[in-house]
Amino acid sequence: MNRFLSHATNRIDAKGRVSVPSPFRAVLAALDIRELYCFQDFLYPAISAGGPELLERFEKQIAEADPFSPEANEMSLLIHGGGVFMKLDAEGRLTVTDFIRDFTGITDEVTFVGRADHFQLWSPTAFIETQEAARCARRLRGLAAP
Repeated sequence: MNRFLSHATNRIDAKGRVSVPSPFRAVLAALDIRELYCFQDFLYPAISAGGPELLERFEKQIAEADPFSPEANEMSLLIHGGGVFMKLDAEGRLTVTDFIRDFTGITDEVTFVGRADHFQLWSPTAFIETQEAARCARRLRGLAAP
């Protein structure tokens, strides 16, 4: 199945690189994604990463809107101004740049979180706290946890 699922935490090495979990690398290979479009998530302190089609999806939304509308301008500000392209090295590692660290608070470990058609990079503590808050919110609304 070509979906990013589950989560895993990996340490950042002395050169600032982190190994992308092998199940995530397998999805990238299956989908022939060679360059990652990474952007600062709209809601969470996380970096979202996926193939170029992720950027294309957002750009299609912008193109369908009035180019002078606040919505189109906000979306462009977020996906263009808050996005970069990154590549994995030959060993499947991603460099944890200041772009990632400054937005997420990541220090020495990264939690990779599957989000179906993309994945996210989180500070381990922030991910645990946010996932638990989501679980509690569902419980309070009378919804079962998945």
